[in-house]
Amino acid sequence: MTLYFIGIGLNDEKDITLKGLEIIKKCKYIYLESYTSKLQCSKNTLEKLYGKEIILADRSLVEKEAENTILKHAKESDTAFLVIGDPMCATTHTDLFLRAKKQGIQTKIIHNASIISAIGITGLEVYKFGKITSIPFENENVKAPYDVLVNNLDKGLHTLFLLDLRPDENRFLTIKHALTYLEKQGVTPETKAIACARIGSDNPVIKYGTPEQLKEIDFKQPPFCLIIPAKLHFIEKEFLEQFKI
Repeated sequence: MTLYFIGIGLNDEKDITLKGLEIIKKCKYIYLESYTSKLQCSKNTLEKLYGKEIILADRSLVEKEAENTILKHAKESDTAFLVIGDPMCATTHTDLFLRAKKQGIQTKIIHNASIISAIGITGLEVYKFGKITSIPFENENVKAPYDVLVNNLDKGLHTLFLLDLRPDENRFLTIKHALTYLEKQGVTPETKAIACARIGSDNPVIKYGTPEQLKEIDFKQPPFCLIIPAKLHFIEKEFLEQFKI
């Protein structure tokens, strides 16, 4: 019996790899984590392609109830744990993997595209990104995301901000609110940023400009992310021109 950690990509049901799809079809239990990102398709659409019933796994189930659900099933039958993007890009997934190992459950990871690789669509050199950070909904007294930015800039590294989301509540931190937070922390009006929506989908939105310019744009559907670049290489500058406001 094996617990498979399967990345399903960033957009819709068609992003699954052939290897991932073959494994899903042989698994008895299929869990889909539903709290780290948002697909551009429904659970029903996934079920139609997979030919399997999907169990939604929120943060509470994965972090507090996995022993009686995911891990219990993995001891009895092949079980798939589906993750939007790549399966090992979130701390809670790593924790679940370690708990499975400690219980003697065989595990296997099937990788897929993640925001960390797909952000290359902006033209920024991926190996020039520093520490990634998140901006939470409740951020009035939160300094950590801005501290990460300062430290990255000191090292000449770009900063990727992942914006908080709670899909089960249909709540998504917007680009506007993220920029407002950064401005309160000390980001200047002259700072250039890159705002993105639905990276990895068929209709991504990427805009390059100042905070005030970006706050005027309706980025429509999530997920969203934000980048503040460090010093740009001339090729990065040229590539970003197509997104300039």
